[in-house]
Amino acid sequence: MPTEILMPALSPTMEEGTLAKWLVKEGDSVASGDLLAEIETDKATMEFEAVDEGVVGKILVAEGSEGVKVNTPIAVLLEDGESADAISEDAAPPPAAVSEVPPAPRNGKAVNMAAPAAPVKDGARVFASPLARRIAQQKGLDLAGIKGSGPHGRVVKADVEKAEAQPTATAAAPKIEAAAPSAAMPSGPSADAITKMYEGREYEEISLDGMRKTIAARLTEAKQTVPHFYLRRDIKLDALLEFRATLNGQLVERGVKLSVNDFIIKACANALQAVPAANSVWAGNRILQLTPSDVAVAVAIEGGLFTPVLKDAHQKSLSALSAEMKDLATRARDRKLAPHEYQGGSFAISNLGMFGIDNFDAVINPPHGAILAVGAGSKKPIVGQDGQVEVATIMSVTLSVDHRVIDGALGAELLKAITHNLENPLAMLA
Repeated sequence: MPTEILMPALSPTMEEGTLAKWLVKEGDSVASGDLLAEIETDKATMEFEAVDEGVVGKILVAEGSEGVKVNTPIAVLLEDGESADAISEDAAPPPAAVSEVPPAPRNGKAVNMAAPAAPVKDGARVFASPLARRIAQQKGLDLAGIKGSGPHGRVVKADVEKAEAQPTATAAAPKIEAAAPSAAMPSGPSADAITKMYEGREYEEISLDGMRKTIAARLTEAKQTVPHFYLRRDIKLDALLEFRATLNGQLVERGVKLSVNDFIIKACANALQAVPAANSVWAGNRILQLTPSDVAVAVAIEGGLFTPVLKDAHQKSLSALSAEMKDLATRARDRKLAPHEYQGGSFAISNLGMFGIDNFDAVINPPHGAILAVGAGSKKPIVGQDGQVEVATIMSVTLSVDHRVIDGALGAELLKAITHNLENPLAMLA
């Protein structure tokens, strides 16, 4: 029976994408793991692998097509011995008009390509190919009990064929909680109304790409739904700059040059270990307190930004963090990061000091509990411990905090720990 190949969700936030390039053509034989296409998401261009074997019977979406919704059929895979004649010309609706209604017969020919509904285990969906679901239904198998060997643990045809028959479990209906009534969010003027304001003025209209649409949606969501509050401190950097100069002098032969940002990453990672209650994220109706320090760092790229995550940052040396950050930043600018490299983490850093910005307030990237906005270090007069005026290098930072996750006193404790680490850099290596 023909199997639909659907537009994949290559990241949790992906709702649509661009089918940039087909790597197969109609009539090609493919096996599980073979590359089928290049899919352009809001963040990167990624390769899409086959999860079943068969012959590409029909390509439904041409390469270069934009705005293809996730789970839209993009091609049809035939089993051995099947003919492309079995596929009706309207086997799938066009991407702009996707429907769950089965296609109507045409010219006396139609094919039912609908697979059984995806099974559920412990409230979570079990990922399986359409062909695997059909075979499991025919053999009376419970997919929730089968270990998948496909990409990301997906159950494929071979897994089902090797499994022994067993009763199929009936998934419990999910409990639906009534949503509390809320006032409608205020909306601004329409696009047409704004355009009309500028009639007679010269301008260039720039369409939004996937990344800019996602950034707009995520930041609007963050400012409307996350209760931000802000904590500010000035940090004395003289000891850190002196220590950094000494280390860089000793690391010249290894080709390592540490930046102030490397120290900031390490300071934040260690602070999250010292104040573990602040190493948390908001998960809708609960808080998740992480054990490792997974620190995200904002990287500006053309047309947007990435926040690659340095996992287990508290366990890594300064030189290891420096090398990893350089690699992530380079691949971010080339849009070559995989989703697992820029998703997750509990805390983020946004450093605009290199642009001469003294201080600013950063927007929290949900579900993170906080983000540190870092300004430039500059020479300023201060009153020393002996009461005398002296000159020191001062860096202003602002900690934006999600009040649902971190209260004021806890946020102050976290910022105090970050400050202590940066003003006493040698202790970070102990």
